[in-house]
Amino acid sequence: MTNKILSRFLGILFVFGLIVDVSAQTKTTPTKGAPLKKGAIQDYSKVVTKDVKTDEGLFIVHKKDESYLFEIPDSLMGREMLMVTRIAKTASGIDFGGQKLSTQVLRWEQNDKKILLRVVSHKIVADKSLPVHEAVANSNFEPILFAFPIKAYNKDTKATVIDATSLFSTDVAAIGFPSRMRSRYKMSRVDSQRSYIDRISSYPQNIEIRHVKTYIASAAPSNGNVGSISLELSNSMILLPKVPMQRRYFDARVGWFTSSQTDYGLEDQKSKTVTYLDRWRLEVKDEDIEKFKRGELVEPKKQIVYYIDRATPKKWVPYIMQGINDWQVAFEAAGFKNAIVAKIPPTKEEDPEWSPEDVRYSVVRYLASPIPNANGPHVSDPRSGEILESDINWYHNVMSLLQGWYFVQTAAINPEAQMVGFKDEIMGELIKFVSSHEVGHTLGLPHNMGSSSAYSVESLRSAEFTKKFGTAPSIMDYARFNYVAQPEDKGVALMPNIGVYDKYAISWGYRPILNADANSEKATLDAWILKHAGDPLYRFGRQLGVDPSAQTEDLGDDAVKASNYGVANLKRIVPNLIKWTGKDGEDYSDLKEMYGHVISQFNRYTGHVAMNVGGIYENNKTADQAGGIYTYVPKERQISSVNYLIKQVFNTPTWLINKEIIARTEFSGVTNRIQGIQTRALGSLLNGSRMVRMIENETLNGSKAYTVVSMMSDIRKGVWSEIYANKSIDTYRRNLQRAHIARLGSLMKSDSGASDVNAIIRGELERIKRDVKKATPAAANTLTKYHLNDIVEKIDVILDPK
Repeated sequence: MTNKILSRFLGILFVFGLIVDVSAQTKTTPTKGAPLKKGAIQDYSKVVTKDVKTDEGLFIVHKKDESYLFEIPDSLMGREMLMVTRIAKTASGIDFGGQKLSTQVLRWEQNDKKILLRVVSHKIVADKSLPVHEAVANSNFEPILFAFPIKAYNKDTKATVIDATSLFSTDVAAIGFPSRMRSRYKMSRVDSQRSYIDRISSYPQNIEIRHVKTYIASAAPSNGNVGSISLELSNSMILLPKVPMQRRYFDARVGWFTSSQTDYGLEDQKSKTVTYLDRWRLEVKDEDIEKFKRGELVEPKKQIVYYIDRATPKKWVPYIMQGINDWQVAFEAAGFKNAIVAKIPPTKEEDPEWSPEDVRYSVVRYLASPIPNANGPHVSDPRSGEILESDINWYHNVMSLLQGWYFVQTAAINPEAQMVGFKDEIMGELIKFVSSHEVGHTLGLPHNMGSSSAYSVESLRSAEFTKKFGTAPSIMDYARFNYVAQPEDKGVALMPNIGVYDKYAISWGYRPILNADANSEKATLDAWILKHAGDPLYRFGRQLGVDPSAQTEDLGDDAVKASNYGVANLKRIVPNLIKWTGKDGEDYSDLKEMYGHVISQFNRYTGHVAMNVGGIYENNKTADQAGGIYTYVPKERQISSVNYLIKQVFNTPTWLINKEIIARTEFSGVTNRIQGIQTRALGSLLNGSRMVRMIENETLNGSKAYTVVSMMSDIRKGVWSEIYANKSIDTYRRNLQRAHIARLGSLMKSDSGASDVNAIIRGELERIKRDVKKATPAAANTLTKYHLNDIVEKIDVILDPK
């Protein structure tokens, strides 16, 4: 039979289904020398040639010119991987360096001659054994992020080869710059000519991709004449554990970073969100279980290890390491010794393969950045909450922030802070403090802003107390440095440390409960909480925005008392600012900066006190605990808070008006500065939401409540005291009074009329107008009279805009 007749015969058999095209279903390659169809699977040696550069790891990655080939093992098909997108290098004005932009779970799977990359959601779940699982699966179809033609098969390694270049060289929004930021900078598209893959590195448990994207942007935050923004993006593709870690369920009474799912498979007669802790996998070794049961400390199967970036200045390394190792005492409360440790990474000569990008290593990264900050993000398995790795970002300029805080909060009593440019030992201790705080975040602990209110203000003046307990029960509070202590309080401690709450929280989150699953351990976890119920040392206080006991940057249980002590110290600092900041041959920029810190600290005290007015305490409880969760701040404390603001803020803070400092730092602006301080206080106090809460308090509690009408009267008497005493009104007070009227007018415009606020404001404006008109004939001088006449006109315009 001739070849022509044979070909025709085979074709007939193929049409009738007697022969199938097995080449599309098996991992065979075309006959050598035969012409290839477009997109056909090729021989491995034709795709992965001898001139490629190969990097072995989770996938084998081959680089050929500007293309990157992934060789995906069959064993990883169907396995879930976490894709974490970050900005590695940022354009000026975009402060996102090192921070996560997005995380999502991906799965590689084969479909005919393609490899699909699917986005997997764990937000909506149901147990596979339940009938409802099918409904969940049908309503949660996994979208395809990208599809890759199969280039070849490696029979020896049982792997599939794809060209992954286009996933990172093109604009795939899901793993690129987020849409909210694109809108802000008016980005239209990616310029492919100015975008490229910098490198792709493969490690045993992750793939790291660095690629530069240039976005056409009409509102670039810097270099606007270029009309674009260039960024280096980092994508980390991390293999998730085959068997997820056992969850530990969240309880709002103990603060924790969490993951969550909506579970349709529970017995509840509705879908229910289940929330569980983000935490490291700390497990007791099998051979140590009996020791653990006896209460002996045991080492975990796997330590939590943090490496210190090689780029970190050598003199700060011991302090950062100590800040990490200080957490060992908290894990001892959980039953583990040496659970967390800081290490120096190997040198390039000792281990040329070691890299901070390897997901097996958590690193404190030192970044040469003007950002005055540090942060401790982590990457967790969304299925279980298991923390897989964490890199603490340490920005160089955080030292500037520390210096300002330490100076303005302690210099009145602390000679070591009475200068700009601290001794290395002092700065080292401050660095250790921040290191410990950021490590706490990477262990799963959020800010506990309610912690510091557990201590009485007077106890913060005790050397014995503060040396034992620090300035707060938790280092996770923003209880910076001891601004309460007075010069006579010798030997008092100035900063927090790993405290009672930190040990309790780590124990609650990490202590193994043997032979219990996630559900059955709930009873034990609840018992641990109830053991300390009502004890403020063990309270978690989230920053709610209405709770004066859970504020940032405050100290003690009484904001008025603490702030009065704080102001007394600021009054001691201001006269010494020129002496403490001056350096021969240098300008007054340090003086200006520290004077600014004084003003900022004074504003913080104002905010701390104002929060009490109309404030509501939150103390989370469960149904088996007596009492309510929310309680109003007592009337007496609200009144004393308003009186503080009248005395310290509305009465002109003349101690801030230092002519010697002003003459060295600015040619004008002091009156505007004082007005700004007072206007800010008025805006905080005369707040629509605050007044609505006060009205509700009066409705519920009658005479036990501090009313809006009473507050308005107290403010009026304090702000307008001159018109009741026939006194001259100076520039600062005239500014304050105008600001008071403007604030009331602004509230009238913004109020919807749904509450009594508008009526109260109208009545207060009428009262001020009446009192001002009555006082005007007896005004102490012409300018005072002009001012009072002007006030009447302003009120008339507010009350009758027509």
